Amino acid sequence: MPKVLSIILGGGKGTRLYPLTKERSKPAVPFGGKHRIVDIPISNCINSGYKQIYILTQFNSASLHMHIANAYNFDRFSHGFVEILAAEQTLVHSGWYEGTADAVRKNFNHFKTQNPTHYIILSGDQLYKMDLQEYVNSHIRSGAQITIATTAVNREDASGFGIMKIDSKRRITSFMEKPAPDLDISDWKIPESTKTHTLETGKDFLASMGIYIFDAPVLEAVLDNNLTDFGKEIIPQAIKKYKVNSYIYDGYWEDIGTIRSFYEATLDLTTINPKFNFYDENKPVFTHCRNLPPSKLNRAEMNRATACEGCVVTDAKINDSVIGIRSTIESGSLLEGVVCMGADYYETEAQKNENRRLNIPNIGIGRNTKIRRTIIDKNARIGNNCSIGYSDKSLEPGEHGHYNVSDGIIIIRKNAIIPDDTVI
Repeated sequence: MPKVLSIILGGGKGTRLYPLTKERSKPAVPFGGKHRIVDIPISNCINSGYKQIYILTQFNSASLHMHIANAYNFDRFSHGFVEILAAEQTLVHSGWYEGTADAVRKNFNHFKTQNPTHYIILSGDQLYKMDLQEYVNSHIRSGAQITIATTAVNREDASGFGIMKIDSKRRITSFMEKPAPDLDISDWKIPESTKTHTLETGKDFLASMGIYIFDAPVLEAVLDNNLTDFGKEIIPQAIKKYKVNSYIYDGYWEDIGTIRSFYEATLDLTTINPKFNFYDENKPVFTHCRNLPPSKLNRAEMNRATACEGCVVTDAKINDSVIGIRSTIESGSLLEGVVCMGADYYETEAQKNENRRLNIPNIGIGRNTKIRRTIIDKNARIGNNCSIGYSDKSLEPGEHGHYNVSDGIIIIRKNAIIPDDTVI
């Protein structure tokens, strides 16, 4: 049996997800109301039987450490672990991770103690469910030394990805990084003999998903240099020297590394048939079990919305929104297209009294407040009679005090205070 070691790349500063990454690393960003982004790749590994997992990160890793410690504790008989490897100084190297490949290279001393036969390298900011065991078995059956997971895309989307050219046996013969929109790449289309009946019409090109399987000796060999990035440097070089195959994944896959993609993927969870299924008992998405009480809905009107544990919603209207743990929404409020991440704690009556004395709103959303097309980060305090996202004025991108605007989406920052009667 192969011994597979899973490596989840936590990414860099997460600037495309700012300000959600202002105080936390990208894998630690809350998703879906109660989970974190990192729960997705970890759950894929666990559900596939791969329970030896490392997460590589270096920016704002404190909340990620806390989440991993609270969520993933294996019994001593499983030999499983989820361990974070942050950038560290040693006698051999003293710098930060310079890229995805550099991060893996600098941690070989930790990986080798597990004596793996194969490494599977995953991204920490993607939304998908994949049978990684079938992926590994396909790699072994093909005789490949490296296998890259790919997804079919149309010509327009191909310009945003690394594109693979394969032969009739799915061996990758060429790699092109983000081809220009006006470049003729018709000879890079997927060979008809390799297509499956589930591939969508019009999606004729293979894009790298940033998910790789390496034979253990091969990974060490391709990283025996100073190259820093897998997609731009390691993979193109490896294609020339090793047998590199494509594993065509035909399920739902989404990169949620930008504010727009994160927002849209989260709201899609509220649809009748969401693209990402949290309701599969055979492939659950694991997370921190908080032992919170059920949500309390006092005359609330909710349509295409989800509410996680511990919420208190009173006489409010909520449409097309995701309401996170411990959210408090007061009477007369209206939420439309809102991602509310909730709170890390409940305020006591003494704290609420002190808030009133200081004229500070309680954590949550106050009375008669209406909010549209907004992400509300954790522990935000939004007062009474506020209007957010309903102004006729165009939203200027960038930072604006306690909130940001990106792609026309308003982001209320973590711990922000929005006073009564505020209009955004």
